[in-house]
Amino acid sequence: MSLSVQESYAYSRDVSRRRAKNFYYSFVLLRNEQRDAMCAIYAFMRYCDDLSDEPGTTTIDTMRQWRADLDKALTGNFGNHPVWPAFHDAVKRYKIPHAYFHDMIDGVSSDLSPQSMKTFEDLYQYCYRVASVVGLTIIHIFGFDDRKALELAEKCGIAFQLTNILRDVKEDIGLGRVYLPEEDLLRFGVVPSNIAYTPEFIALMRFEASRARAYYNEAMPLIQLVHSESRASLWALIQIYYRLLGRIEAKQFRVLDQRIRLSTPEKAWLVVEAGARKLTGAL
Repeated sequence: MSLSVQESYAYSRDVSRRRAKNFYYSFVLLRNEQRDAMCAIYAFMRYCDDLSDEPGTTTIDTMRQWRADLDKALTGNFGNHPVWPAFHDAVKRYKIPHAYFHDMIDGVSSDLSPQSMKTFEDLYQYCYRVASVVGLTIIHIFGFDDRKALELAEKCGIAFQLTNILRDVKEDIGLGRVYLPEEDLLRFGVVPSNIAYTPEFIALMRFEASRARAYYNEAMPLIQLVHSESRASLWALIQIYYRLLGRIEAKQFRVLDQRIRLSTPEKAWLVVEAGARKLTGAL
């Protein structure tokens, strides 16, 4: 039997606390209703991502069933997964377009087989499906009035995913996933099967980091386009990823021999700073 809506939200909060290493910090700055909705959406997307991380056991049929379960849940037929009652409530409450969730499934489904990108346009499409749709979804929870926010949320998602790709280069190659575009690999003379910390690799990473930074800069006005009570949360979320990119750059792209990240105290301090900015009217 499916859980009640309240039990489903409790499940989603638990998943988010345990798994949302970056997102959850920004959630605490929201009203309870918004925070619960964020957790429900995150729990859905976390499960999608977990399916794609098990290419040996997850099949196209599995993803097809998950998509069918999604369609049923959106009509109020919840089935057995504990996320569905809260997910349905959040989607309905905040009028989130259903297409975003199908785009997410399309994106993670592509990770079930070895992945490579020929051009940046290919990479952009992938980033849109697995990350921009996240931004497009959560700004409905943040609230916005100007449709320009949709365009900027898309760019914000691209920036986040490019940052993740730079951080996870070695791990992804180990899984048969080469997200850096082939056209860029050829341009800088980097061979994924023999990747090493070379001047060519550093030049490639610097190029991709500058591309990510450009998307962050384009997306920054989004903070002022969401409703005022949500700006601190969005500011904290963007800053966590933006500063992660800065940390990768400061470490001279040493992503092949270490996992670069922000510490828990650093992320917690950004939340405190966001709250202070909200109180002083700086956001």
